[in-house]
Amino acid sequence: MKTRGVIAAVAVLAAAFAASGLSAPAPHKGHAVVLGAARKVSYSKAGDPAGAAAGEDSLRIRALLVDGVVKEWTTGDAHDVTDRSFAVRRAIRLNDALPSDKPGPGDKPGLSDRQGHWVWQRGPWLLVDRVTGRAAVLKLPDYDPGVSQVSWFRDYAAYCGVTASGKSLYAVVAQVAARKAVLAKKLAGFDAESHADPACAAAEWQREPLRITFHPAGKDAVSFDIVPGSAVLVEDADEGEKPVEEAKPN
Repeated sequence: MKTRGVIAAVAVLAAAFAASGLSAPAPHKGHAVVLGAARKVSYSKAGDPAGAAAGEDSLRIRALLVDGVVKEWTTGDAHDVTDRSFAVRRAIRLNDALPSDKPGPGDKPGLSDRQGHWVWQRGPWLLVDRVTGRAAVLKLPDYDPGVSQVSWFRDYAAYCGVTASGKSLYAVVAQVAARKAVLAKKLAGFDAESHADPACAAAEWQREPLRITFHPAGKDAVSFDIVPGSAVLVEDADEGEKPVEEAKPN
């Protein structure tokens, strides 16, 4: 009889909790965040004077898809920063028309490789959260799209940067979400009109001890030891997020 009484009491309590709205919330359905298949688009020095390599006539792009919706266009390899966040470079389709240009029959937004006023450019780096589906632009100190080749390790980005004056080439190590660069050392003077292409080869990381080596054109390689620190990236909770909107090429 006691057993029946306990069961009845539990049933009454469960019904009371359900009626008061204190039942456990349903688990949130995660987002599906993937990079689509790569494809080539027309690309030239004229279309992206800061970022095209010598002889480069095409750019490989991939769509960043969130729940099947195109959110951004990307180019190059992605780097996993954490188990839920990755960095990838944005690809931008830019309207190159002058006010005096007359639109041709096919000049409207799209991805076809038509002749017209739309050109592709390499853009900034994005930090993409697989849980929330958000893609945020990474603000890397002294980053120059035409000079800086980012070499990733953990949440560190190493590259040759150009100062705001455009006259100095710096060795830079930035940490995702940190306010200041971990390393910023002058490598050489810089001439925007006549610099080597590339101005620096990709930097090389060493784990133990944590060290980064830069390769400025025409100069000896230079290495710096980095004092390792904890990751400063704080990933957002998946609360109050807005619906994913489709990225439409301009």
